[in-house]
Amino acid sequence: MARIVLLSDRSPDDVLPSLRALDTDVKVEPLAVDSLLHLPDLAPEILVVDGEDNPPHAFRLLTALAATDLAMPIVVVVRRADLDHLAWPQVADDFVYAGAPEPEVRTRFAMLRRRSGGAPDSTIRLGALSVNIETYRVTVAGRPLNLTYKEFELLRFLAERPGRVFSRAALLQEVWGYDFYGGTRTVDVHVRRLRAKLGAEHEHLIETVRGVGYRAAAVRTEER
Repeated sequence: MARIVLLSDRSPDDVLPSLRALDTDVKVEPLAVDSLLHLPDLAPEILVVDGEDNPPHAFRLLTALAATDLAMPIVVVVRRADLDHLAWPQVADDFVYAGAPEPEVRTRFAMLRRRSGGAPDSTIRLGALSVNIETYRVTVAGRPLNLTYKEFELLRFLAERPGRVFSRAALLQEVWGYDFYGGTRTVDVHVRRLRAKLGAEHEHLIETVRGVGYRAAAVRTEER
């Protein structure tokens, strides 16, 4: 299920009632600077910002977000009368009116996903990890990872099957191919490199099963 984070001091029904009709997991965070610190762990597919209740405050918050290295599609909810009062295109990727019907919101979100790098089913999520299989873009807690092709393929294979244990021999066959002549140590080296790139806070996403092999941790996307 897609994850949408809504920055607002109001309930989703007060901000954008049609969100309820979408197949989304909506997480609400206060419209405050401190909420920006939680965004990497929440790993939203789309960030929705309530710019209707207090437009200047929402604009200042989005300006602060633009100064960070976090990259995520941003939709601002505005009133028609406020659309021209602030430079929304400088801080957001799209806008929607509070009373927008469900088909319009769904279409806008789908078009935004396409512009930002793929359809929702092209992204594998594992905790704070996001793997886009179309663009080969991998982020953890919003931070891009620079992976080699085989590192990507190994991470993708495991992340698509969270909780399932694979032996080193099985991973060699599935990721490197049956005609690969390297030993099982190749898998260990790549896992070690992946964990180093994930960082100490997220290396647990790849678990070692002693005497057997490796598996992706069975964590929920919303786990923090």
